[in-house]
Amino acid sequence: MTNSLVLSSMLALSIGGLVLMPAPVKAQELDVPVMEYAVDDLDTCAYGKVTGLKADGDGFLAVRSGPGSKYKKLDEVHNDDELWLFEEKGNWVGVMYDAPDMSCSRIKQDREVNHKGKKGWVHKNWVEFIAG
Repeated sequence: MTNSLVLSSMLALSIGGLVLMPAPVKAQELDVPVMEYAVDDLDTCAYGKVTGLKADGDGFLAVRSGPGSKYKKLDEVHNDDELWLFEEKGNWVGVMYDAPDMSCSRIKQDREVNHKGKKGWVHKNWVEFIAG
């Protein structure tokens, strides 16, 4: 969009001297980061999918900003959605999803998960571990 179009749009949206600007798109913010660990001869994650959600229930599994229901809900995943599984904290699993070209290759040093895709925490009761 050119500067003149942006200015025209801002002027068109002004009301009583106030300019209404669209809210910036926020990155997915985690209260507790999902970590991947350097463990001898092991990949950093496993593969799984969402399973067991009842059709007469909510129909989704909440993705949260930390390992617990007290953390804010960031998103929803559904039966058969694919997940990359990282660490467990109690009954919660740190996951990535909608992650193109995901790799669970070994790493030399522990780090926060930094792959492209969405991440968060889900309750492990509705996660089927498939590989890893």
